[in-house]
Order: sequence, then structure tokens, then C-alpha cells
Amino acid sequence: MTIRVIDSGARSVEEALSQATAQLVERPDLALAQAQQLLLRAPGLPPAELIACQALRRLDKAGEALSRLSALATRGHTPPAVLWELAQAASEAGETRQAIAALGSLTRSQPGVAGGWFLLARELRKDGQVEQAWRADLSGVHAASRDPELLDAAVAMHEERLEDAAAMLEARAARVPEDPPACRLRAEIHWRSGDMSAALAMVERAVALAPGFDLARDFLIRLLLQNNRLPDALAHADILVTSPVAGPGHDLLRASVLVRLGDQEQARRIYEKLLDNDPAQPQLWQNLGHVLKTLGRQSDAIRAYREAVRHQSTMGEAWWSLANLKTIKLGVDDIAAMRQALAMIEKHGSSKAEDQFHLHFSLGKALEDAKDYGASFHHYDLGNRLRRAMVQYDAAQFSSEVAATAATFTSAFIASRGQGGCLAPDPIFIVGLPRSGSTLVEQILASHSQIEGTMELPEMMTIASRLQSRVDEGEFPDFRAMVASLTPADRRRLGEEYIDSTRIHRHTDKPLFIDKMPNNWQHVGLIRLILPNAKIVDARRHPLSCCFSGWKQHFARGQTFSYDLTDIGLYYRDYVALMAAYDEAAPGVVHRVLYEEMVGDTDRQVRQLLDHLDLPFEPACLEFYKNDRAVRTASSEQVRQPIFTSGLAQWEHYRPWLGPLMAALRPLL
Repeated sequence: MTIRVIDSGARSVEEALSQATAQLVERPDLALAQAQQLLLRAPGLPPAELIACQALRRLDKAGEALSRLSALATRGHTPPAVLWELAQAASEAGETRQAIAALGSLTRSQPGVAGGWFLLARELRKDGQVEQAWRADLSGVHAASRDPELLDAAVAMHEERLEDAAAMLEARAARVPEDPPACRLRAEIHWRSGDMSAALAMVERAVALAPGFDLARDFLIRLLLQNNRLPDALAHADILVTSPVAGPGHDLLRASVLVRLGDQEQARRIYEKLLDNDPAQPQLWQNLGHVLKTLGRQSDAIRAYREAVRHQSTMGEAWWSLANLKTIKLGVDDIAAMRQALAMIEKHGSSKAEDQFHLHFSLGKALEDAKDYGASFHHYDLGNRLRRAMVQYDAAQFSSEVAATAATFTSAFIASRGQGGCLAPDPIFIVGLPRSGSTLVEQILASHSQIEGTMELPEMMTIASRLQSRVDEGEFPDFRAMVASLTPADRRRLGEEYIDSTRIHRHTDKPLFIDKMPNNWQHVGLIRLILPNAKIVDARRHPLSCCFSGWKQHFARGQTFSYDLTDIGLYYRDYVALMAAYDEAAPGVVHRVLYEEMVGDTDRQVRQLLDHLDLPFEPACLEFYKNDRAVRTASSEQVRQPIFTSGLAQWEHYRPWLGPLMAALRPLL
């Protein structure tokens, strides 16, 4: 704003304006006095009038400031600085419509200034103009995408210079504290640094400041999913799909939340609607196949997976999903198509590294069904080697952790803990290794009138991980000291946390429910401390059968030990050792179900299992294959059929190549 002072006092006026401006933040009263003195010398001087109004607003006199700013804005062309101050004064004075009008003029004259758009969005939202507010937030995000400071910070972040990026944004926050795009960027820096709590807090702030910031809300949903805060994730996903510029990505994200919540039907409807609009979407066909498989609609799932590979022949996960149905066989034409897809990947590459190992696992299964066991092992081995190179797993370190757990939960230690924990009898934990028959046990129990089947729930793993982090961060010298520090009240609180957080997965009024997370065998001691009335069932299978079946199974996540024959053999040994230690420390607490015995004498084994759970026998448990509940594991189709014995010794066909596994398991064989 040009200062037009003709007399010899021009320099002193400029200096006075500068001094008054400098006082605005810390001493607005002094800034107002200086501006008023200037206005006595130069009546109507616009810069002095603006400073006076800025000072009045900071002195909580927004109404008086607004009156003077309105008069100032009528003097011909209104500078952006006046429009900005007018909008803020109108907002604070409750004159929303006047604020909207000023901000409309400001954003038209300066569309690249993000702050104007965000303030406009806030005022529009006050006025009930929700869609217009949403669009204003999106315009603010678009304007911020060209901000040099934010661009520099983003470049530093993507170059893994996280400290540099954080320093840039912290300096900016001192000047612009309410800056949604900067908050979103700071959240990602925290996330990349491993500080999930700070990441969540910062992205939640970004969404609170700009509810129409779709990219921030998308990021928030993904972080909530990572933290297993499923109800919160769904609430935000429900908002995101109402965006005025909503796209299929928003629907897909909501569907993924619904799948995690076990609402397969609603997810199915989303996928089918999207495919009606555009059927040439292999990823959508694959996602649809997953939910159809979980719902027990095998023929429809097969069709969906085949549509996926028809549209994209190199889509390894879709091929593996077909092979992983277990109850169908991929034929000669499928084997040829998969080999051709592998050749294409080797020649041209793939945008997804996992396509290659998925295809090897799929060929392993197809060739196994064709009884070409040498070629089958070759592909299983290649798939496992590729996958093993992508994960971090230290068998020796894991064995040490298991040994520490066994040494902690001795009979003396358990007795010394006394009473405590949440007394709810609701949970039935089915633990063990994957591919051990646990899904069969789950399906049998879920067919009982008093038991609800849920899924592999992560809540106990989350609690255990949080407790272990206290050791990792140095709060306690070791695991035993940390567990010993838990008071009866602590244990009750943790048990109640588990019951409360798993409630979202329960959809009936049945008094008991199943948590089939297999890895919970590592936490049987913790379970008994915080949920003393919970039941624990150990589903166990012959070591060679179990380990080989796990090795040739590609798991979506979590089973990093399973991609090497030696690793999985050692893991099985650790599991057996810990369960044996717990049997000695607390005899009878864990009920063991041996898969081979369940298959050989189902009636007797089911009755013994129900006796352990203090439940009456029900014939429906023997007709578990008639239960149409959703099942998400690799055995989803097998448990929809009566008991069969054909898979008991599949490992025998591969005996010549299982030397490393046999060596690892030798003490148990």
C-alpha cells in the first residue's frame, strides 16, 4: 500500500507506521495509540487506519474494527490486506455473510493464497453452505500445492531428510499456526519417523482445520486402520465418500474399512457398483473375489478372480487367490497362462514386485495338483526366496524372546501375581501356527449356539506390542520386570481394553466369542494375567505337515517366519517349547486339539473340546460345514465341507527336498 505524504515529515510517518506494525502482536494497545496519532496528523491515511483496525481486533473490539474497515473498504479499490482484515473482523463479530463477501473478493483477486480459501471455507461452513465450504477447502489445498516452502519441505521428506523437513515446517508453524497442508505434511514426517501418535494428532489437526481436505482425511483413515481404530476409520470414510469431488478411490477405501470390520456384504455392494460403471478394473474384480470367497460364494469368487486375470494376465495375487481356494485345481491352460505371465514380467517388468512371487506360489500349487512334485517344489522355493528377501526376520532373536517369556511365566511367578485382571469369560482364544487346523476348530465352535465366530483379531497383539515397547524404550530392564510391574488394577484395565476394543467385531448377542489370531500363542501368559476367565485352545498339527503347509502358503501379512524352511522349523520348535513350559506352569489351562486326532475321531474330540469350555454338546458342531458364516482364512473353503483326510501327509511327496526343515525339527521328530 503506497504512502502518499507530501510534506517533509514523510520519513517520520513511514517510521511511525513501521513501529506501530511491529507492536501489533505483543502490544496492540501501543499499536493503536501510534496509529491514532498518525491519523491526527494525516486524517484518513489508509495504512494507519488498517493498523488501527488490526489493533482493535486484537483488543477484542472486532465490532468497532469492522465498522472502520467497512468504511475503509468503500474507498475505491480495496487492497487484499484490507479484505483479509475485514473478513477476520466480520468473523469474530459474528457477521458471517459479510466475512464471506470479503473472502469471496479476496480469493478472486488472490486465488493462490491458501489462507483465504481456508478462512472462506470456515465461514461458509458456519453459514450452512457445506458443499461450498468443502470446495473452498479443496481450493486452499490446491493453492498450497504451489507454496515454495511446502514444496521444499516435501522434497526433503521424499529424499528422507526428515529432520530438515521437520525444521522447515516448525519454523513455518511459528508464523502460520493454523496451516492444514503443513499439518498434513508434518503428520507424514512423524509417520515416516515411526512416531504414530504424533502423526495421528497432527493429521487429525489438519482435518479439524480443513474438514474438506480429502487427502488429509484419506491419510487419517489409513493411519486409523494401521492402529486398528476401525470405528473411527469408518466414521471418516463415511464422510470422505460424500466429498463433492468424490472418486472411486474414496469408495474403495471405505470398502477396505468395511472388510476389516467384517461387513463383507456392504463391501461387496460397493465393488459391484463400481464394476457396473467400469468393468475393466482387475483390482476391483480381485477385491470382489476376496469378499465373495469370505462369504462362501465360491463359484462367484472364481469368476471374479478369472475376470481379474482376463483383464491383467500378470496379476499374481489374483492367480494366487484362485490357487489358494484349495478346493479347485488350476488346469493345463492355467499353468501355460501363468508361465507366459512370468515370462512377460521377466521381459518387461511389473509395477508390483509381488506379482512374480505370487505367480510362483500359484504355479507351485497347480503343479502340486498335477502331481509334478519336483516342478512344484521348484516354484514354491522360488516364490519363498523372493518373498524372504523382502521381509526382516531374525530366528535367533525370536527364540531369545520366546525363551524370556517362558522363563517369566513360571508357576511361582503366576502364583505370586494373585488375583487380578478383567473377569469377563467372553473370549475363546484359538492359538497355534497358521495351517494347523485352527480354522476347522473355529468353525466347529462357531456352530455352537453360545459362541460367535469373529476373525483373527489383532487387539491382543496390539496390547502386547505396547507393553513390549516399554522395555524397548528403556522404561524396564527386561520383559519380566515389565510384566511384574503390572498391578491388579493395570491388569483389569488391560483386560477391559481388550473386551471393549473387540466389541466392534461382535454382531450377535451370543455370550462367547472366538479370537483366532494364531500368533497369540506367544501371549498365553499375558492373556491369563489380564483375562483370567478366558479359555485358550491350542490347535496343533504334525510338525512336518504344519510347517510344510505354512511354507507353501503365501500369507498376506504377519507371518514373516514362513518363507524359509529352517526359519519355520525353528519357529515351530519355539512354539512347542513355550506351550510346554506353560503346561508345566499352569496345568490344564490350555486345551490342546491335535488336527490328526480331530480328523480321525471328530465326535470324541469335539465333545472333549466343549467339555473344556464348560459347554453342552450340540450336534451342529459336527455339521460345521453347514455354517454359512464369513471365513477369511486360507482354509475358508475347506471348512465348508465335511472332514476329509487327503491332506494329512502331503509333505511326503516333497520329502527329498525337505532336508533343512527336517533338520530344524529333528528334536521333535
